[in-house]
Amino acid sequence: MEVVVRDLAPSVEDQAEKRVLKTYEEKDPVRRVVGQTKIIAIINQKGGVGKSTTAINLAAALGEMGRQVLLVDLDPQGNSSSGLGIEKSTVEHCIYDVLLADVPIEKVIIPDVCEGLDVAPATINLAGAEVELVSEMARENRLKDAVGTMRGRYDYIFIDCPPSLGLLTVNALVAADKLLIPIQCEFYALEGVTKLLESMKRVKTRLNPTLDIYGVLLTMYDNRTTLSKQVVDEVRGYFGKIVFSTLIPRTVKLSEAPSFGQPITQYDPRGKGSIAYTELAKEVINRG
Repeated sequence: MEVVVRDLAPSVEDQAEKRVLKTYEEKDPVRRVVGQTKIIAIINQKGGVGKSTTAINLAAALGEMGRQVLLVDLDPQGNSSSGLGIEKSTVEHCIYDVLLADVPIEKVIIPDVCEGLDVAPATINLAGAEVELVSEMARENRLKDAVGTMRGRYDYIFIDCPPSLGLLTVNALVAADKLLIPIQCEFYALEGVTKLLESMKRVKTRLNPTLDIYGVLLTMYDNRTTLSKQVVDEVRGYFGKIVFSTLIPRTVKLSEAPSFGQPITQYDPRGKGSIAYTELAKEVINRG
């Protein structure tokens, strides 16, 4: 499998150089995995809350801290894939083929996209998966069976979920050990979270009895506004200690980084966004 990645110079985005990435078989020797693999779905059925931003930047920050991380892009929009510079038009196989064509996930994984970070990308093909999965046997377990083969090879496997509660998200809920829920510091922040928690409870009862919330992350925080501070208080009052101490700020650099195919830790390593995701990575490691 030959995959091309955008290596974008900050000043000449439209004149990107292209470089060929390795296949999984050519992956650099893996550093030692610490403890058991944790599979964490980054989920919220609302769009625009920072799921893909968190998936990219938390995964990259953990990789830079010496952890082995796999990021599974389960969103048909493929923002996690493009946000890490993957040219989706050149991807031979994506996570769609894993779910519906029985392609081994090793054939899909692009290794060493960043230090310590591998990616199982998504392409537009995934848009039809919701409909096609309906008639499949064991449709809720497709992703679980695939990522389960990666246990022991990674410290963390993150699943970037689509903004819906369809079959793709159900697959993520069944495959995951825990959920990370980003909530934006804006009006109606908790709108829809109740429905997400109800879906989690149903999956926990019927399909994945160990599923639980790993943490709640407050994103798009603006310390200049009273509203942001009120949302922080409201969310912490609702969820309690599972809310991360780290607040992800609203910054221009965080919005720009995906268009350059880089995590914020590379694009703006000294900026507020990079510092915040590095602190979040430390919290994740400390939570075990």
